[in-house]
Amino acid sequence: MNLHQLRVVLSQPKTSWQLCMLGILAGISAGCVIILFRLTFQSLQLYVLPEVGAYSELPWWGRLGLPFVGIIGIYCIAALTGFNHYRVGIPFAIHRVKMHFGLMPLRSTINQFFGGIFALASGFFVGREGPSVHLGAAGTSFIGDGLKLPYNCIRILAGCGIAAGISASFNTPFAAMIFVMEVVLRDYRIHIFIPIMIAAAIGSVMSRMVFGDGTALLFLSFADLDQWIYLYLVLFGMSLGALAALFNYQLMAIMRTCQDLALHYRFIIAASFTGIIGIFIPDAMGAEFLSVHSLLDANIEIQAIFVIFLAKFVLGCVAIGLGIPGGIIGPVMIIGMFAGALLAFPLENILGTTEYHDTFVLLGVAGMLTAVLNAPLAAMSAVMELSYSPQIVLPCILVIVPAYVISHQVFKNRSIFIQQLELQNLPYRQSSITQSLQKTGVLALAHKNISTFGENEITTLLEHLKTDPEHYYLIKTTNEEYQGNARPTDKFAENAYSLELASPYNFALITPNLELASATTPEPREAFTHSPLPIFSFQNTLSEVYDVLKTERRGAVLIMCPDAKTIHGIITWNMLHAYLFQQNF
Repeated sequence: MNLHQLRVVLSQPKTSWQLCMLGILAGISAGCVIILFRLTFQSLQLYVLPEVGAYSELPWWGRLGLPFVGIIGIYCIAALTGFNHYRVGIPFAIHRVKMHFGLMPLRSTINQFFGGIFALASGFFVGREGPSVHLGAAGTSFIGDGLKLPYNCIRILAGCGIAAGISASFNTPFAAMIFVMEVVLRDYRIHIFIPIMIAAAIGSVMSRMVFGDGTALLFLSFADLDQWIYLYLVLFGMSLGALAALFNYQLMAIMRTCQDLALHYRFIIAASFTGIIGIFIPDAMGAEFLSVHSLLDANIEIQAIFVIFLAKFVLGCVAIGLGIPGGIIGPVMIIGMFAGALLAFPLENILGTTEYHDTFVLLGVAGMLTAVLNAPLAAMSAVMELSYSPQIVLPCILVIVPAYVISHQVFKNRSIFIQQLELQNLPYRQSSITQSLQKTGVLALAHKNISTFGENEITTLLEHLKTDPEHYYLIKTTNEEYQGNARPTDKFAENAYSLELASPYNFALITPNLELASATTPEPREAFTHSPLPIFSFQNTLSEVYDVLKTERRGAVLIMCPDAKTIHGIITWNMLHAYLFQQNF
C-alpha cells in the first residue's frame, strides 16, 4: 500500500488496521515525549532537593528564591519563541482539536515543554497533566501533518496523543480514554475510540517500564462503608460541589483581573505568592502526590490539614490564574484530597474511628474533579484506577451526583476549561453538520473519473460530453493572479490547516446542459463555466467543502495535492448533500 492509498483509507470514518497502527505510533511518540518531560523536571528537582517534592528540606531563602528562578526560565523561553505564542495547556489543546484538527503550533509546544519543566521543578502548585495533554497532542499531530494525512485522521491522532500522554503521566489508561472522549473530543464513535484505547495502553506500558507499576494514589486504601453512611456521602458531595464552584470562581476572577497585565508582572506576582507562602508553609509548594501522603495521615491535627489546604487553594488559583504553564487537574485532585480529610473529620469524631479516613480522601478527589471539570465519568474512572479500588464506584456515584448538581444548578458553575476558552476568546463550538462532516476526508468522497482540456480543445471536449456524460471534464486556463503561494494558511501562522490552495491554473467544470443532454442523462447535471473552481488540499475534510458550497447550494470543488499540481478528484454539491443525508439517516 502506497502513501496515497493509505490517505484514502484514513479519510473514511471507519475502523481500520491502518488507523490502529497509527494509534500505536501515536502512543509511542507521546509516551516518549512525556517520559522525557517527567525525567527532566524530576532531575531538576533532585538537583536542589533531597527527594522529589521535599521543599521543606530547603532553607527559607531557598523556598523564597526557587519560584523566581523558575519564572526566569519560563520567561526566557517565552521571549525566545515569541510572546504571541505563549498559549499552552488543556484549554488551548481543546481549541486546537476542535477548530484546527489538533494541529499544534511548534513554538507554543516549545513553551509548554520547557516552561512546564521550570514550573514543576520550581515549586509552583501546578500539575503535570496540562503539559501532558499539550505535548501528547503536539507529538502526534506533527507526525500526521508531516505525512500529509487527512485532517480527520490527524484529529484522531491528536486524541490518541492526549490519551497516551495522560496515561504515561499517571499510569491510568482507562481514565485517560474517558477524559479524551468526555472532555476533549466529546465524541464516542467506535472508529475514534479504538485507536485512542490502543494509544492509552501503549502510554501506560511505556510509563510502567520507566517508573514502575504504581499509581499516584496507591497509598490510599478503600474501606467498605456502612450503608447508613451513604446519607452523609450526599452531604459530602454537596459540600464539594460548593467548594469547586468557589475554586472556579476565584480562579476566573484572578484571570479576568490580571489578563491585561504584562506577562512578566504576572509571573512576578505568582512567584511572590508561592515563595512567601512557601517560607511559612513549605508543604504548600509543589503538586506531587507522594509528598501529600504524610500530610494526610490520620494522626495529623486537623488544624494543620486546614492550613495546608487553604494555602494550596490560594497557590493553585494564583499560579494557574496568572499563567504559569502547568495543569489544573493535579492541584484540583490534591485540594480534593485535603477537602475529603477535612469533611471526614466530623464523622470520625462521631464514630470515634479513623478507618474511613482514606476512603473520604479518595471520594474528595472524585467530587472536586467532577464539579471543577464537569466530567463525572473521567473523575470516577480516575479515582478507581489510581487507587486500584473498583468497589469505590457506588460511593463515588453518591458523591459525584450531588457535587455536580449543586455546582452546576445552584452555583451556575461550568467546566473550568470552557470558562477559560471563553475568556481567552478561543472558539470551540461547532454545529452538528460541521462535526459530522469533519469526520470524513475529501478523498473518501472525491469523484476521480475526470479529464482536463485546454482552452483550445473545446470541440474535442464537446464530443466527449456526448459519448460519456457520466465523466467530469475540466477546462484549464492560466491564473494571472497566482503569486506562487500554493498553501495559504489561517490566522495561526504555524501548522495551520490550509483552506483553499492557490494554483497557477484556473479550472472550470463542464457538464452536459439541456441542449447536449442525451437519453442516458434524463436529469443532466449543472454546468459551472462562469467562475474558477475552488481548490482544496487532499488533507481537508468535507466540512470545509460544505462551508464553500452551502451558500448557493450548488457548485463543485477540486481536490489537489498541496503543491497544486496533481488532481485527486472533484466533489459537487449534489454528492456532498447526498452524503450528508446518508450520514444523518
